[in-house]
Amino acid sequence: MDVEEFRVRGKEMVDYICTYMTTIRSRRVTPSVEPGYLRAALPSEAPEYPESWDDVMCDVENKIMPGVTHWQHPRFHAYFPSGNAYPSILGDMLSAGIGCIGFSWAASPACTELEIIMLDWLGKYFTIGLPPAFLALEEGSKGGGVIEGSASECVLVSMLAARANAIKRLKHQFPTVDEGLLLTKLIAYCSKEAHSCVEKAAMISFVKMRILQPDENGSLRGDTLKQAMEEDEEAGLVPFFVATTLGTTACCSFDNLTEIGPVVRKFPCVWLHVDAAYAGSAFLCPEHKYHLAGVEYADSFNTNPNKLMLTNFDCSLLWVTNRYLLTSALVVDPLYLQHCYDHTAIDYRHWGVPLSRRFRSLKLWFMLRSYGITGLQKYIRRHCELAKYFEQLVKKDERFEICNQVKLGLVCFRLLGGPDETPEQVDELNKKLLTNINASGKMHMVPASVRDRYVIRFCVVYQHASREDIEIAWDIITEFATELLEGPDKERDLNEERTRRHRAALAHKRSFFVRMVSDPKIYNPAINKTPPPVPTTPGSPPAAAAPATPDTPLEARAVLPATPKQSWISWPLAFFFQSVDNDNNDLPLRFRHLDTMVRLKSPGPSGRRGSSPCPSPERRAGSPSTH
Repeated sequence: MDVEEFRVRGKEMVDYICTYMTTIRSRRVTPSVEPGYLRAALPSEAPEYPESWDDVMCDVENKIMPGVTHWQHPRFHAYFPSGNAYPSILGDMLSAGIGCIGFSWAASPACTELEIIMLDWLGKYFTIGLPPAFLALEEGSKGGGVIEGSASECVLVSMLAARANAIKRLKHQFPTVDEGLLLTKLIAYCSKEAHSCVEKAAMISFVKMRILQPDENGSLRGDTLKQAMEEDEEAGLVPFFVATTLGTTACCSFDNLTEIGPVVRKFPCVWLHVDAAYAGSAFLCPEHKYHLAGVEYADSFNTNPNKLMLTNFDCSLLWVTNRYLLTSALVVDPLYLQHCYDHTAIDYRHWGVPLSRRFRSLKLWFMLRSYGITGLQKYIRRHCELAKYFEQLVKKDERFEICNQVKLGLVCFRLLGGPDETPEQVDELNKKLLTNINASGKMHMVPASVRDRYVIRFCVVYQHASREDIEIAWDIITEFATELLEGPDKERDLNEERTRRHRAALAHKRSFFVRMVSDPKIYNPAINKTPPPVPTTPGSPPAAAAPATPDTPLEARAVLPATPKQSWISWPLAFFFQSVDNDNNDLPLRFRHLDTMVRLKSPGPSGRRGSSPCPSPERRAGSPSTH
């Protein structure tokens, strides 16, 4: 393709995108295909000779589009919004055309400097409203912002920075202790409602994570965190990272930063991260800034403009109050990447996992200049107003109930069921309702677990959503609800659904892919609990903590007490195979992605110090084989 053909094909592609966006209502929301459909439609080998562009675009419509889930469809109400405004698309188009890889200032000065300015623009008080310590260009500030690929990356790099800082502090305190042993003592914290990426970050970082029970509104409270941190510190563990959430995935709840912040400050060098992936953009509106109370205690903060700020994926913003703690944990500086300004300019290659970086700040710049803060505020307020309108419609129907506090654009609801139905039967009823709606292709929603009950999430997603769109969605829901509740085969259908889901659950347990982002019920308190306490005889005193000395600071501590029912610990793989001295108990651990137990035996008297115990898989009683 030469430049002249590109001029023609580029204009045709813009026309194709515009036609797609304006006619998207005529398409089915979700595809009606089975896994592997595309493999049968495409050749088994790459083409040896060039093919015409017309043939390529014909296959796009006939083979690709039938397998696309249309996130920009007016009837798509799953997950969260996926920004797709035209100025943002043009920004990505220009970024691709320029084709720079901005890993350092020298690699593309404009790429780096525009990103610094855009993060300061959005972080300031009159936009999102972060304290000045988060801004790179504020006088005397050590902070700054960076564009990452996703909120998962933001959480991961923050945890890596916190881990490096904690290890450095402990190594200074106990210089003779190996870093590997110090690592096994670190423990992080998050709420049960936190996004699954927090636990994944702990797995990658090889640190323990304690998952805490929120209050009845899904909010993590200060007293809960304080109790857990004090228990773990007394048991010889070292708290180093706390992840909080503003606008959780399941029900858009908000952790209590004003309580959590002072608790974190009482512990040395504990990093407080705030994940506001969805809700952060709403803080552009003054009426929503009260959710930010307590953010002054945070060490890092992230939000996703690609959710509620009309900017297309990928675009996750991370701010830190001390960029040197972040970069010192991630810096690798080979000669071929150095330049004469690397001591005076920001090099974003030190701010994340990937080296190569696209010119993503262009689309933010285009969006902010095209819409202005007032235009983005209008869009956010319309989404929040439409969610409230949907909430009113649900409340008017006595067959349904609202299951969350509707603060932004997400509404959680469910059928109440009959007076003689058990909570489990009501859950099955709502599963059947959602299954029927999604299978129809008329509308798409996803479930969540709120207070251990199955609920349906309705999120206002469509960029140009109106009250008419909300009414159409509610009509679809009530139509299927009426058919389900009044149909003659309700009980038979529910039994069939229970059987199908039971079989599907067994299949999922045998695979590695069991994580459902929108359903935190996967955090099963029976999985990966802390080791059992040392058994005591009647009347015997509980195990006492051994005195800590510089020579034995982290090896001979009190046995971890029984974990309260409201929390549990996710153990990283590194700990599975770390020897545990003076432990006479077998340690049964269950991998959450397999229906398999692993029992670790401590090395015997003749075992070499530091040797790894041999894991032996075993099945739980009554569990099927996992071959």
